[in-house]
Amino acid sequence: MRTTRALAAGAVAALALGFAAPTASAWSSDPSNIVALPGVIARGGELTVTVDGTACQTPRSTVSSPVFPTTRLSSVGNNSATATVTVDRDARPGSYDITVRCGTNGNQTLTRPAAFTVIGGVRGGLGGASTTGATPTDMAIGGGLVAAAVIGGGVFWMRRRTESRI
Repeated sequence: MRTTRALAAGAVAALALGFAAPTASAWSSDPSNIVALPGVIARGGELTVTVDGTACQTPRSTVSSPVFPTTRLSSVGNNSATATVTVDRDARPGSYDITVRCGTNGNQTLTRPAAFTVIGGVRGGLGGASTTGATPTDMAIGGGLVAAAVIGGGVFWMRRRTESRI
């Protein structure tokens, strides 16, 4: 009885594997993988996209996303290609897809959803910053603090100087 069950279970497993094999071979397509590094990037940063597949080593293969321009892939050997792209400075924070078009006609495509995430500046109200660099207001405040420190130091030094003569 146990032997019959074991044989039946083995036959079902072999049958399932036999039906899954053609499906598995249909899943292995070229291009096969997209990797974006770093996975989290600030606006205006450089992103390196690597694609696995021999079809992507052709000269007309491209990579694109809503937050960077379409860029040609360069073959790096070892059945992969790469491109370095710059994320738009006005990109909204969030996750973005990457699409590659490979082959001589660009007819082999692959999209990786949420391949990378763009982060933005903080918007914390008073004191938060969403711009880069110092604003004219920041410069005026800093200059005023430096002037106050110089004047205060001068007064303190002059006062200490008169105390030593007494």
